[in-house]
Amino acid sequence: MGGEAKLKIAFTKAHGAQNDFLLSWAADVPSDRLPEAAVAICHRHTGVGADGWILVSRDPTLKDCDAAIRLFNPDGSEPELSGNGTRCAAAFLLEHGLAGHCLRLLTGAGIKELRLVERQERRYRFEMNMGTPSLATPHHQLSTSAGLLDVAILNVGNPQCAVFLPQLPANWRQLGAEIERHPDFPHRTNVSFVRVVDKHTLDVRFWERGAGATFSSGTGSTAAAAAAILRGLVESPVEVLTPAGPLLFRWDTGGDMFLTGPAEVVAQGEFYFT
Repeated sequence: MGGEAKLKIAFTKAHGAQNDFLLSWAADVPSDRLPEAAVAICHRHTGVGADGWILVSRDPTLKDCDAAIRLFNPDGSEPELSGNGTRCAAAFLLEHGLAGHCLRLLTGAGIKELRLVERQERRYRFEMNMGTPSLATPHHQLSTSAGLLDVAILNVGNPQCAVFLPQLPANWRQLGAEIERHPDFPHRTNVSFVRVVDKHTLDVRFWERGAGATFSSGTGSTAAAAAAILRGLVESPVEVLTPAGPLLFRWDTGGDMFLTGPAEVVAQGEFYFT
């Protein structure tokens, strides 16, 4: 019997602190159906399953970069940046022997620099320069179904809203979905729920724009720690406790922010895209 032809999309699966991504060479995928393909391949039941799909390209015309990456969310939208995803892309390049211990990757938020800190077979640890926050508003009154919340709004390559609470609410996922699409954020936002543990430690949960709840977030951790520093609640360095383990953040006065965390390559295969 006949049927629709299936395109085979080769992928490598990696995760950064259980924030998982599928990586493919950009030249090998249908450029006219990328959002549709992203929805299909990231689906947890009918696809491979992931928090995002990253397309990697090594255009020889790129100057001063090891590669360029494009990220797609499971809903088909294209965000500017993922901290954990960029570390996974760095691991992907090292797996193919296409980069050294210091990497420069072109993202939707500009060039990001990474330094390999440690490697054990397919397990990597990178320090990534996250730049400096922009549009930082340490205090903003946000009206929600949970009442008026005092949040911090900033951009760390993508839009972020950090919600500071004495205890992490049981319904943080529902609240995250509400805040993501709040009228105050016409282009939607990522959301982090932050509890201060001590002067150098934060406990954080993440709701990501276009992906939903994730076990960790590189940009979310960066935003949470930066906002806490701007509020005077913590001091650098900061350990960000996520459900998948800690990420380490440092921000020297007047300089760039740095985030250190893992990336592990776990699988390779082909996805049959109709």
